[in-house]
Amino acid sequence: MKNRILYIALSAAVAFSSCDDFLDKMPDNRAEIDSESKVTSILVSAYPTITPAMMLEMSSDNAMDNGSRYTVDGQEQEDAYLWNDIKVTGNDAPKSFWDACYGAIAAANQALAAIEEMGNPANLQAQRGEALLCRAYGHFQLANVFCLAYNPETADQDLGIPYSMAPETQVKPSYTRGTMKELYEKINDDIEEGLPLINDEIYSVPKYHFNKKAAYAFGARFNLYYHNYDKVIEYANVVLGATPNKMLKNWYNNVMNTASNWDLRVDLYISASDPSNLLLLPVTSSWGYWGGPYNLGTRYGHAMDICSYETGRVNGMWGSYSNLLPFKNMWGMDQKLAVAKIGGYFQYTDKVNGIGYRKIVLTGFTADETLLCRAEAYALKNDLANATNDINLWLGSHTLQKLQVSTQDIVDFYSKAKTMPLDNSARSIKKAINPLGFTVAEGDQMEIIQCLLHLRRIETIHEGLRFQDIKRYGIEIAHNREGMENDVLTLDDPRRAIQLPQDVIEAGLEANPRNK
Repeated sequence: MKNRILYIALSAAVAFSSCDDFLDKMPDNRAEIDSESKVTSILVSAYPTITPAMMLEMSSDNAMDNGSRYTVDGQEQEDAYLWNDIKVTGNDAPKSFWDACYGAIAAANQALAAIEEMGNPANLQAQRGEALLCRAYGHFQLANVFCLAYNPETADQDLGIPYSMAPETQVKPSYTRGTMKELYEKINDDIEEGLPLINDEIYSVPKYHFNKKAAYAFGARFNLYYHNYDKVIEYANVVLGATPNKMLKNWYNNVMNTASNWDLRVDLYISASDPSNLLLLPVTSSWGYWGGPYNLGTRYGHAMDICSYETGRVNGMWGSYSNLLPFKNMWGMDQKLAVAKIGGYFQYTDKVNGIGYRKIVLTGFTADETLLCRAEAYALKNDLANATNDINLWLGSHTLQKLQVSTQDIVDFYSKAKTMPLDNSARSIKKAINPLGFTVAEGDQMEIIQCLLHLRRIETIHEGLRFQDIKRYGIEIAHNREGMENDVLTLDDPRRAIQLPQDVIEAGLEANPRNK
């Protein structure tokens, strides 16, 4: 069977389906990938259509338990908050995300196989670059959810996830997880090979593909997690260019000219014409206007207590929260407060019976987050002057008074902040860090990093990236539980890696360890 036969239902096979005869017969719907247009078309399916945002936000310190008088909409939401293994199978649960990522990877592999079979022609090099980036991205997303943070000191022992590099042609193949060292090396190889091949001219709407800036933003974030700080800076420079301020989101326009218009604010946030939005990802999820940080159960969420003392409504270097543009106007209630950045719409499959899917559009990569990646890389290289310059670029677009500060101003402000205790008795913007595989010196470097962790938490609210920062920096956090003691996610707690889907474990793939 030739590799250029596309299986429309590839995701089920690559996601370790329990159906023994899935590949014993040809699906009815198939297409031969034998032309440039068909390769380009299949790459539309090479991006995950499910987001881990809900389970990562619930797992992080961006959520708290408001008490049993409030509702829980979905067992996966409660399990994520309680750091239980999530065994249900909703759109925002691990199984759906796992299947979506490996389905996207399968499409990328099919495109690569077709390009190879056609002789790897020059006119398909841009598509080859996109496929390599998509394959790397799918595995990177899986690693961020189902693995511990990359730590060079333990990476040759820590569990990775299977790296799929070819279309599946066997029934019930045997897989092994490999190590984080092997996984990150393969992701890096795909990124390095793919980046020079990216060509925006092949896209009709570049923002929905790995265009050049999105691809380099991905390279910057990956290398930040991989501890290659010079590459973070190099790749972020490609994204931000000579005038980074022109790449950043115009928060003043978005906030001051929209007043309390939620729909308009969300539309502006995810607009393809906004230069700060580098990659837009339409996904199936309830983590939108009707759900997630807004109405998806009010028992667990980004409550006023967290917002007022840890994230965006605490008095910062900018003074009152009203000077911090993203948090100037918020929606929701005391149990759940939301920044207008994730809207939602309903895709009907049967309008008469009201059947369909809840959809949202996420910003996969933005110039603003890439800027903070570069600032963190500078700070970890102890280049505090350049880190401060990038912090000032961020402050210039995110604060009402276009605040500018010195390195000493930052150090003075964050050194005065008290470190938050694990009993949550006195909430704070500052938490003790235990960096994994790298060091942060006490004093000025520490306070700049504390500042950047705070800014990243504000920038990525509702998107799930905060949990990655908690993992990378070994931050211990506690979740309150009504009528019980706080549950503490310690530095060595294996629950920092979300458990694999149950059917994947039953198919023979090694589960993430759990304490007895």
